[in-house]
Amino acid sequence: MHPEPLEAVVTVDLDATRERVFRALASDEITRWWVRPGFFDTREWSGDVRAGGTWRASGIGRGNPYTLDGEFFEVEQPRRLVHTWHLVGMPFSTTVTYDLQPTANGTRIILTHAGFPSQETCDANRIGWETSFEALRALLGS
Repeated sequence: MHPEPLEAVVTVDLDATRERVFRALASDEITRWWVRPGFFDTREWSGDVRAGGTWRASGIGRGNPYTLDGEFFEVEQPRRLVHTWHLVGMPFSTTVTYDLQPTANGTRIILTHAGFPSQETCDANRIGWETSFEALRALLGS
């Protein structure tokens, strides 16, 4: 029997509207916050943000070039965005779900990144999301 795929859940509160946060999640603004210094530096992003549309990102990870791609499954602006996440050259894909909830001061993102084959990979991605969300908070002035 194979173990169940693992998931990382990360939550962040931002002092910005859901519309503004959604735009930062689904545009080339990603290059300004999707980072983990020294490990993951996204330099290019493009996407057709609609159900069935695709996205692609590239950059430098641990000193080496990388490319990510995926397909959007759900695009419910400004409350939910779901897409696959595939590191080109790897034999598996994962799924990223952003749920955007209104708060008294702005927006809460509940991110679920699911489908990791190992705890190590899951933990590394969770740390990456936490670091990236710190950069997103700074970008949005939260």
